[in-house]
Amino acid sequence: MKTVISISLIALLQSVAPAGGTTDDPLLRPIAPDYAKRWLMPEKPGRLFGNAYHVGFGGLSVGLIRTSAGLILIDGAVPQAVGDIEANIRALGFSIRDVKLILSTEPHYDHAGGIAALARDSGATVVASAYAARSLERGVIDPADPQAADLIPIPAITPIRIARAGVPIRLGDVSIMPVATPGHTMGSMSWRWTSCEGRSCRSIVFAASLNAISSDGYRFSDPANGTQLKAVRSSIATMRALPCDMIMTSHPEPELKGACRGYADMAAGRLNTRLRKEAGQ
Repeated sequence: MKTVISISLIALLQSVAPAGGTTDDPLLRPIAPDYAKRWLMPEKPGRLFGNAYHVGFGGLSVGLIRTSAGLILIDGAVPQAVGDIEANIRALGFSIRDVKLILSTEPHYDHAGGIAALARDSGATVVASAYAARSLERGVIDPADPQAADLIPIPAITPIRIARAGVPIRLGDVSIMPVATPGHTMGSMSWRWTSCEGRSCRSIVFAASLNAISSDGYRFSDPANGTQLKAVRSSIATMRALPCDMIMTSHPEPELKGACRGYADMAAGRLNTRLRKEAGQ
């Protein structure tokens, strides 16, 4: 009885708390609130196509997929965004309790910081790559991450179901294909599925970040970081080759054209710019 009362009280507090998370719930404590403000620009939730919806923000994408057996959420933004994500889900006529799976693209605080609270509120199973799970399950930072010096720990997420590239994740009438896209983080995973409206069907990809960015002092061109650089290049090639009619990127790219191929070209251009800068050109 005590547990039920506690959970109900938390849910009530969340429902009346303003954006920014002002409760003392440890899973909702803001992470980098000043920096995150530019990501959390309000965005009206809505349908993308068929069973695919967006419930995120102007600078942080959060995807939603409707299936015959419940909802699938993709990413969870930062902890202080959880109340708004849940409100966006309600605005579409659903409930956070309808969410059965939460798919994670990467173990960085801007995409996974809110997952622990969303999993608790929904009772959903969290799904991530094996590499990402090592950080997510403890809420710790991977010391080998190019951005390690600038990252912030997140609320730990347990348990985690491990996704393997090429092995579909199924819920009801929807099958989602995990696509390994390491490089930005070595545990990054993108997600692809087919969405239909009548006889018209489209292949949709929720893409993990492909940006080769890092903390100061890290060089992708350093031979010691050759594995990371190879992973970024391989993931760009993977993204370019995907069957893909529509794309949602983990951070919205307003200038993006050409779905997955366009996203791959954008990432390749940014990588080449980074490598030229490292070479002093």
